[in-house]
Parts: sequence; C-alpha cells; structure tokens
Amino acid sequence: MVFILGISFAERNLVKKSLESFYGLGNQASARIMAKHYIHPTATVGSLSQKTVTSLTAELSTMPLETELKRRLQDNIERMRTMGGYRGRRHAMGLPVRGQNTKSQISTARKLNKVNRKG
Repeated sequence: MVFILGISFAERNLVKKSLESFYGLGNQASARIMAKHYIHPTATVGSLSQKTVTSLTAELSTMPLETELKRRLQDNIERMRTMGGYRGRRHAMGLPVRGQNTKSQISTARKLNKVNRKG
C-alpha cells in the first residue's frame, strides 16, 4: 500500500488511474503531472520510489483538490444566487442553467443543480 495525500493505493494500480481518482484531476492533468516527474504512462504505484511519491504528494498538496474544489464550486453557485441574476435564479429553481431544453431533458438538470433552498 502506497499513501498519496492520505489515501492508500494498492501497489498494482496504475499511477495514472490513481491520480485520476482525486476529484479535480482528469486525464490531461494526470498525464502532465506524470510527465513532469518522468513517470511512464503504464507504471504502477508499487514501482514508484519513495522520493517520487514524496514529490507527487508535495505537488498535489499545492493544487486545489477534493473538498476545496467542491467548496469553491458551491461558493460560486451561492454567489450567483445572491446576485439574483438569471443563472442564479435557474440554479435556485433546479432548472437547466445554460439554455438546455426543459421539455424533455430536465431530469439531468434536476440531478445536477441540487442546491439547498433556504427560505
């Protein structure tokens, strides 16, 4: 087991998939981080040296990930709601925000735009 940012990963997992498991890191970002640390795309977590794991952890700790990123997203939505603009009202009602059709495709918007409705 290798720990990166407090999360344990099995040694047989690919480094790319392990990095992508963090909220906020996708395909391109994980590939860029791996290239920066000279890690082969098919390398496993178990094959990394302790020095590489430490440098990966140091770099990931400077990036906004997981709860910080989710909090930023919620703060931005709340800011839109308090401003009272079109997008804020659509978020508050749980409707599509960016001009999507509401006749038949509203279920996805209802799922994604769940915002606490405060009195």
